[in-house]
Amino acid sequence: MEERPMATFTKTSNNEDTEKKESIRCLTTLSHFGFECLPYQLVTKSMEQGFSFNILCVGETGIGKSTLINTLFNTNLKDSRSSHFYPNVGLRIQTSDLQESNVQLKLTVVKTVGYGDQINKEGSYQPIIDYIDAQFEAYLQEELKIKRSFKYQDSRIHVCLYFISPTGHSLKSLDLLTMKSIDRKVNIIPLIAKADTVSKNDLQKFKSKIMSELISSGIQIYHFPTDDETVAQINSSMNAILPFAVVGSTDEVKVGKRVVRGRHYPWGVLQVENENHCDFVKLRDMLLRTNMEDLKEQTHIHHYECYRYRKLRKMGFTDVGPDNQPISFQEIYEAKRLQFYEQCHREEEELKKRFMQQVKDRETAFKDAEKELQDKFEHLKRIQQEEIMKLEEERRQLEEEIIEFCKTKAACETLQTQPCTNIKKDKDRKK
Repeated sequence: MEERPMATFTKTSNNEDTEKKESIRCLTTLSHFGFECLPYQLVTKSMEQGFSFNILCVGETGIGKSTLINTLFNTNLKDSRSSHFYPNVGLRIQTSDLQESNVQLKLTVVKTVGYGDQINKEGSYQPIIDYIDAQFEAYLQEELKIKRSFKYQDSRIHVCLYFISPTGHSLKSLDLLTMKSIDRKVNIIPLIAKADTVSKNDLQKFKSKIMSELISSGIQIYHFPTDDETVAQINSSMNAILPFAVVGSTDEVKVGKRVVRGRHYPWGVLQVENENHCDFVKLRDMLLRTNMEDLKEQTHIHHYECYRYRKLRKMGFTDVGPDNQPISFQEIYEAKRLQFYEQCHREEEELKKRFMQQVKDRETAFKDAEKELQDKFEHLKRIQQEEIMKLEEERRQLEEEIIEFCKTKAACETLQTQPCTNIKKDKDRKK
C-alpha cells in the first residue's frame, strides 16, 4: 500500500506576525469619507442644479407687493403699473433667473391684479384657489405619467405673502374670507404693508388684534418650525412677532456717511434694513435663509399630499377594500377598469335602445305624415273630380244651348227667305 505524504505545519512566532503587519503600507485620507462627505455632496449637487422658489403675493392694488419683492431679492423685476379698474381679479406671473455667489435661483412671483377693487368682492379669492389647485394638478399629472421628466419645473406655490392694509383697526372681511379659503392649500405669512404709516404703539396693538382675529376665525397661518434645535430659539421668537410689519424700498438714501436703502421723509429717514424701524430683515432671514427648505417641504408633504389624497379619493382610489383589508393599486385599477367597461356597456345599451326608440318614433311620424299627405291627396283628387264633373256638366249644357241656338237661327233664316220668294213669284205673274 502506497504511503501518502504527511502534511506538515510550520508554526510562526508572534514576532514574525508583527513584522508582516508593520510592512503593510497605510494611506492617509485627504479629507472626510463615508457619511461625513454626504453634506458636501448634497451642497455641491444642489449648487449645480440650482434652486427654485415660488411666491404668491396677495394684496390690494398699490399696497407695495412689487416693491417688497424687489427689495427682498435686491433686483428690479420689470412690472407694468396696475389699475384700479379691472372688472375681475387676475394673476400676473413673473419668472426670473437670479444668481448670488454662484448659486442659481429660479424665482417665480405670482401677484394678484385688481384684488379688492370690485364692488362685489364675493368671488375675489376664487382665481387664487384655481391657480393653486392647477399647479397641484399639473404636478400630480406629472407624477402619474409612465415616463416622467426629471427636469420638470415645479410650479407649486411655496409661500403666500398676504399683504394687510395698515388700517390700524382690524382685518377686512375679504382678508378673513380669502385666508380661510387658502390656508389649507398654501403656507401663509401675513404682512402689514407700509408699516411706516402706523406708530409703534398702534402697530403692536394692530398685530395683537390681527392674531386674535386669525385665531378666532380658525385660520391656520405658517408658523416657523421649532423642532430643530439649531433654529428653535430664533423661530420661536419670530413666531411671537407675527405678522411682520414691513416696508419696501429700492431707493438709496444717505445717512451720515453710509448709503442705505430706505425712504426719505421730512421728519427723517426710514431704513429698510434697520430692525428698529421695521421687520424687513426678520422676514428676509426667515423666508430666504432659515426656513426656505421647510416651506418647500411643507408644501410637498402637507398641502400637496392633502390635495393628492382628496383627488385620488374622489377618483375612487383607496388603500383598503370594503373588508378593511389592504388593497393594491393594481387591483383598484382593474376594478375601476371593469366598472368603467360595464358602465360603457350599459350606456351603449341605453344609447342603442334610445336610438331604436327614436327610429321607431321617426318611422311612426313618417307614416303619420305619409297618411296625412295621402288623405290630403285623396281629398284634393275628389275635389278635382267634382270640379271636372261640374265642368263637364257646364260643357254639356253649353253644347245643348249651342244646338238650340243653331236651330233657332236656322228657323229665323227660313222665315226671312220665305217672304222674298213670294214677292218674286208675284212679279213673275204680272209680267
